[in-house]
Amino acid sequence: MIQPDTMETISSDLMERVLSLAGAYDAGTWTQAQARRAIHSAQKSVSDFAALLSPAAAPLLEEMARAAQIETRRYFGNSVSLFTPIYISNHCENQCVYCGFNARNRVRRTRLTASGIENEMRLIAESGLKEILILTGESRVKSDARYIGDACEIARKYFRAVGVEVYPMDIADYARLHRGGADFVTVFQETYDPERYGEVHPGGRKRVFPYRFNAQERALIAGFRGVGFAALFGLADFRKDAFATGLHAHFIQKKYPHAEISFSCPRLRPIRGRIAPGFFRVSESELLQVICAYRLFMPFANITLSSREGAHFRDNVAGIAATKISAGVSVAVGGHSGTGGNDGQFEIDDARSVDEIRRMLASRNLQAVMSDYL
Repeated sequence: MIQPDTMETISSDLMERVLSLAGAYDAGTWTQAQARRAIHSAQKSVSDFAALLSPAAAPLLEEMARAAQIETRRYFGNSVSLFTPIYISNHCENQCVYCGFNARNRVRRTRLTASGIENEMRLIAESGLKEILILTGESRVKSDARYIGDACEIARKYFRAVGVEVYPMDIADYARLHRGGADFVTVFQETYDPERYGEVHPGGRKRVFPYRFNAQERALIAGFRGVGFAALFGLADFRKDAFATGLHAHFIQKKYPHAEISFSCPRLRPIRGRIAPGFFRVSESELLQVICAYRLFMPFANITLSSREGAHFRDNVAGIAATKISAGVSVAVGGHSGTGGNDGQFEIDDARSVDEIRRMLASRNLQAVMSDYL
């Protein structure tokens, strides 16, 4: 979809470069010998990354995991950062067919007042967490930049690191959030296949692919120190989406060397007990291959594991490649205080508390870090 004049444009060729390379990527052309060379090459090239994501690399997963663990220890030691998300509004104007917040879904809509936000954050802070991720549905009317910026200011009273995962914004609005105390921005591109993107986003501003693609770059221009990238695996060919996600982050890092880069690795999750037909299954071994490929390609990047995944998988990956893990999670507005009573965005698979996650990490000789930034 062509970007309307009402949406800010920036001078950047990154989208064209990423889409060109991702469109030409044929995962089936790589051999196991090429994949093994990629695992052990000193500095990973884009071609190495492509080989690591290929089906030919799948039988080498244990070898990949060992190499990924070495890189994780080299750059992050044995530390794993903990955080939790806080949903402050579930109003949304988009019609994403895979999301519980879809504007056409009959769910109970609400947003927290300033006092409600503070109450939620105070309860979260009592668990010992020092990092929080603020989320909203994508409604500029119900959750404008001032509302989200005010939430960031409240968060600064309780947390050392504040992230936002909200709708893409113009530079001036991102600057408002940054002045309020936000440190990093995460944006899920969902899928980097433009045709598929249009199919799963039939309505709302989110339908405009270019504006979403350039969100991280606008945030960095606005002064943010960190940006996160993700595709939602299951919407399209997960290998191509993972390749495009890595390229997007790689090119941003080259253009903005100071930027802290992070990856999220979400798989599609059920809404009210089911996943809509027409999507793709991504297995745990395939997801682990993607995670290890990210680590080997960009060893200094954070890799986040959300509570979408089950406890067994998260526990194992925390010792291999993940450097950030969520704990004490609720995906409903007011979910930490129990005052919201509304429908969540999706079903989580790991509802363990902060203390339970800390004990799990300690049992694996990993150190739970509440804040990695002052």
